[in-house]
Amino acid sequence: MYNLNDLVYLMQRLRDPDSGCPWDKQQTFSTIVPYTMEETYELADAIERGKLADVREELGDLLFQVIFYAQLGSEQGEFTLDDVIDGITGKLVRRHPHVFANGQLRDDSVSKTPQDEQAIAVIKQNWEAIKHAERESKQQTSVLDDVPLALPALNRAHKLQKRAANVGFDWAKTEDIFAKLDEEVLELRAELPDGNHDRIEAEMGDLLFCCVNLSRRLGVNAEAALRRASQRFEARFRFIETSLQQQGRKPQDASLDEMEDFWIKAKQQGL
Repeated sequence: MYNLNDLVYLMQRLRDPDSGCPWDKQQTFSTIVPYTMEETYELADAIERGKLADVREELGDLLFQVIFYAQLGSEQGEFTLDDVIDGITGKLVRRHPHVFANGQLRDDSVSKTPQDEQAIAVIKQNWEAIKHAERESKQQTSVLDDVPLALPALNRAHKLQKRAANVGFDWAKTEDIFAKLDEEVLELRAELPDGNHDRIEAEMGDLLFCCVNLSRRLGVNAEAALRRASQRFEARFRFIETSLQQQGRKPQDASLDEMEDFWIKAKQQGL
């Protein structure tokens, strides 16, 4: 079987100035980013579908992205794959003092870590404190400084809210968020008569941001919830299409009421 060293060698061959692949030789950090994001979504999709063979394949595609970036870093004399591995290993050892009490990866003095909910809460609290210290060491002045701009919008909203909540900027109770949600709906409706697109977009954004806040408070990942809702919509609409096709028709040939009837049947069938 091929191993990690083989993959690194393959990458070096692809980037070889004389005999490498013309496409691979043209790539830069910036040009690879869209492919990295695409591979990440494809991995998430494979996991969502429960296809472990596809998960294995997509993990390989994602790993290749890491190797590609490391090769670029090496060519520019900035970092190597070993530097990447050293950095992440050191960071995870540092962030798990409950496992690596002496701050060493290979330590014979291993103690059993409590597994109850209280222990997990303390671990999460310590994790955030360690991350805060790391941000300070990088001279980041805001708790929001390293929230990536390229994150999907729902995930980024969740992360921003969580960071703010960690320092006390959060709703006192869930009911307050419901009240804010009602307020945002009214503000959006108030902008509709004027038809000002910028204002409507702003109020729509506030409404979505508030929905993420509610989702976070309920312990639901908004991105995952919306993705599953989209999957349900797709399954139910495909049911409508199939049902009409059996009648020799297409959706555009049916009334909204007819399609709604099929939609209800799809829900009744667990779609």
